[in-house]
Amino acid sequence: MHSREPSAAETQSIRANTATNRLYERGARLIRGFYDRRLHEPAVLDVARYFPDAQRFAANWQMLRAEALHVAASVARIPRFHEVMREQADISANDGRDWRMYIMQAYGVRFETNMARCPTLAALVAQSPDVLSASFSLLAPGKHIPPHRGPFRGILRGYLVLSMPRDAQGRPAATLTVDGQPYRLQEGEFLLWDDTFEHEVNNVSDQTRIVLLLDVRRAGMPIVLRLLTRGIIVLVRCGIRLRGTKVAV
Repeated sequence: MHSREPSAAETQSIRANTATNRLYERGARLIRGFYDRRLHEPAVLDVARYFPDAQRFAANWQMLRAEALHVAASVARIPRFHEVMREQADISANDGRDWRMYIMQAYGVRFETNMARCPTLAALVAQSPDVLSASFSLLAPGKHIPPHRGPFRGILRGYLVLSMPRDAQGRPAATLTVDGQPYRLQEGEFLLWDDTFEHEVNNVSDQTRIVLLLDVRRAGMPIVLRLLTRGIIVLVRCGIRLRGTKVAV
């Protein structure tokens, strides 16, 4: 497998967004610090306690996998993550290999055309009011997402493996590392974690890895953090609508 150099357009985009990325990271650090002083829970969390609806997603993983594979048949039309969220160019366009995101809902903003192609997922999300975002994440062969941190702790990241390639030893070939702990998850397995802890992903295979990513409203926070989280979610929703993000395939 040979990686390609980022295109001139990608390189120019990365450079043009440097100042924006720095501002984004500065703001994210301030927000994380506010939460960190009030939350003391680990990186990986108990699913039964924090997101019991996960069992319904996991129970339907094969139907979700079929929907994801149908979507992936048009992979070239699915945007790369940095084409949707330019602030993430440093982790999405870092090595010339694709990380594509088929976004069906983002912070409560539904993208109806995309959601309509995945009726099983649409029904599950409709039954789970704490799910704010739902996307299929398609990681190209050889793609490495370098260590990074999410912006704030008011949401948790759900990660359901739908299509996992195997390495030469028959193990899952894509590794998710959260807070220094590597996870090689099988198809149908669900992990819930706080993505403000440093994490990275590495696909060492020659096949695409597909997972369902969910953003889940965090339960059990002090009232000041609940109010702050609501405000941040409203601001993000406004930003999505104002930006007019193009995600339909």
